[in-house]
Amino acid sequence: MEIYLDHSATTRVNDAAFKAAENAMRVCYGNPSALHGKGDEARHILQTARRQLADALGAKPEEVFFSHSGTLANNTAIFGAVKALKKRGNRIVTTAVEHPSVGRAMDELEAQGFEVIRLAPEKDGGFDPERLYEAVNAKTILISAMLVNNETGAVNPVETLRRAAAAAKAPALIHTDAVQGFGKLPVKPEKLGADLLTASGHKIGAPKGVGLLYIRKGAHIHPYVFGGGQENGFFSGTENLPAIAGFGAAAAALPAPAKKLPEMKELNRTLRASLAALPGVTFHSPENALPYILNFSVAGIPSQVLINFLSARGIYVSAGSACRRGHRSEVLSAMGVDPAGIDSAIRVSMGYDTTPRELQLFAEALAEARRTLRTKR
Repeated sequence: MEIYLDHSATTRVNDAAFKAAENAMRVCYGNPSALHGKGDEARHILQTARRQLADALGAKPEEVFFSHSGTLANNTAIFGAVKALKKRGNRIVTTAVEHPSVGRAMDELEAQGFEVIRLAPEKDGGFDPERLYEAVNAKTILISAMLVNNETGAVNPVETLRRAAAAAKAPALIHTDAVQGFGKLPVKPEKLGADLLTASGHKIGAPKGVGLLYIRKGAHIHPYVFGGGQENGFFSGTENLPAIAGFGAAAAALPAPAKKLPEMKELNRTLRASLAALPGVTFHSPENALPYILNFSVAGIPSQVLINFLSARGIYVSAGSACRRGHRSEVLSAMGVDPAGIDSAIRVSMGYDTTPRELQLFAEALAEARRTLRTKR
């Protein structure tokens, strides 16, 4: 029996997305820019997917643009916003626990001379709104904070970003990386106060190779990639139509977050109780984290050793972000977790179809690992 508990890294393509992608590859395979019948078919698929994602976001179709990844969408939002507003200020406010596609972009902007303020996380992994208000001033041109942390599931109060900008009379654009929250929480950019918001297809059952950038109507950023001008000039290059079609279909097939969350909270609560009964387990995900994610350590067992033990039994988890393989977690470090805890940290990330039985078998395997591996040591 295969038990996949690494959905924050990627997901299996669901049936609706597979059918939509196959149709775009085998039937409506034209280039959306082509001025003939096959191009018309492809444009129709592109427009349909755009409407489906806009509906999921409570946005307008003209506010949704398709990128080739969540990373590219984040980079375009950040560098595009800064380029558009650099004459009005030099300060950028973000957090110390962003995904590398945001964190490394901030490093580059800092190297270019911008003042980057990184808010340290509280013990629960989220930022303190009071520190946010202190950091934002009238010269702040961008505020960027992820909605859900990809390693711990901590949920940030991103709705405060807009209020902080208004209080400081800052010209800042508001960006949130919603890759881990989209499809799991009710993600509505207007309610969050976001000018720019990013999501990724392969986190919700769509193929890899597609992301989206929401740009609020009236917000202005500069293009980051240049070429043929696709996606209103923001993401030049022939659209990955199969992935885009799958992204739209996957979004349309998602269970309503408000209805699914109670079930996931119960699964998370039960798993926590099972793991808490094992000696040496320390939780790094806060109680109020997104219930799909649970990060914890097992004292005395290095992450990779435990991952290998579980993998040999058909159970798949991770040591944190799949985008930072081989690196000690900067997120847990910023949260004040000691090095031993970081080096033994495991992330369990559940999917829409994860079952109580799978979590029970995982907990039993973890108990076996603790007995076996600690005995060998």
